[in-house]
Amino acid sequence: MPAPAGRHFLQIPGPTNVPDRVLRAMDRPTIDHRGPEFQRLGREVLEGLKAVFRTRQPVVIYPASGTGAWEAALVNTLSPGDRVLMVETGQFASLWRGLAERLGLAPEFLSIGDDPWRRGVDPQAIAARLAADTRREIRAVCVVHNETSTGVTSRIAEVRRAIDDTGHPALLMVDTISSLGSIDYRHDEWGVDVTIAGSQKGLMLPPGLSFNAVSEKALAAAESARMPRSYWSWKEMLGPNASGFFPFTPATNLLFGLREALAMLQEEGLDEVFARHQRHAEATRRAVRAWGLELQCVDEREHSSALTAVRMPDGHDEAAFRKVVLEHFDLSLGSGLGKVAGRVFRIGHLGDFNDLTLMATLAGCEMGLALAGVPHRGGGVAAAMGYLREVHANAPAGRFVTRS
Repeated sequence: MPAPAGRHFLQIPGPTNVPDRVLRAMDRPTIDHRGPEFQRLGREVLEGLKAVFRTRQPVVIYPASGTGAWEAALVNTLSPGDRVLMVETGQFASLWRGLAERLGLAPEFLSIGDDPWRRGVDPQAIAARLAADTRREIRAVCVVHNETSTGVTSRIAEVRRAIDDTGHPALLMVDTISSLGSIDYRHDEWGVDVTIAGSQKGLMLPPGLSFNAVSEKALAAAESARMPRSYWSWKEMLGPNASGFFPFTPATNLLFGLREALAMLQEEGLDEVFARHQRHAEATRRAVRAWGLELQCVDEREHSSALTAVRMPDGHDEAAFRKVVLEHFDLSLGSGLGKVAGRVFRIGHLGDFNDLTLMATLAGCEMGLALAGVPHRGGGVAAAMGYLREVHANAPAGRFVTRS
């Protein structure tokens, strides 16, 4: 079968499309990772990442997926058997809990309401549980900022305030794997102790890099933590990092790409990046509502700006619908995961993404719904286009500038 003409539309919630600038930055000879050129690169990316996390604290880079950064956060700060409060918000919160169990920790999985996969973290539920922990046995609270399986974003600043109101000393760890660089996030201001992230979503890179942003409180906890760690050790990393180097062979060419991705985010401005993602998310939700379909997220305060999860009508399977869209339009949409497998498809609108990319994606969805026989109303694309047209009509001249 001949390859389809044109480019493939990769509109899953990550890995995302890698910009040409980033691809070109990585397309170069590998350099000596003990030499002065690499030292300059190391210093640039280690410092540049702080702006994206909005922190003055260290950011550690691992050649790993986000799962590795989950593990690094836990093993650097905790001891075997420690109690950890985690919150069920979707598939990735569930996977993080499973990892904690396999490491020998004792996670308590807080599940709120009849269908916790449709809402974010309830700050008051966390406060109530911590207030009941009079012996202060819970050592950490672990939450997912943007749950990639459901399109729900939790309110981390409110979680921090809820913890502080109880006076509980637990560490706060936050997974931002699908939100960093796409949704406003503030490591220092929100009092997060460990932020977990990955390269393949809002940072517009291929998979292969993961990150821990680390507070002073977390670094202090690492001094007495007794979980086994070697490769994941912050202490082993931070020593060489101080001069721009790594304790082992780094992913050199991915770091060239990271430097370029950070430059792109700085050129656009983080506030503009977040506004762009919000614009595309709102346009997508308007399309879904015009189709007469239901959003997975039920709290208006918690809609994700990185992706939209859409519930299928009863009796219709998301995998069959996505197959039609892929075969007819060379468009990849996100599958349903875990408890919502077969029931939810996901539209990714994060990373290197603009208005026309969104309109093409929504057109493929609307045509696919018709071809797959999924009950819906027409007009979703028109609803999204009308909203975007209105935004542009009211925007100051020169606001929407094309990046090269």
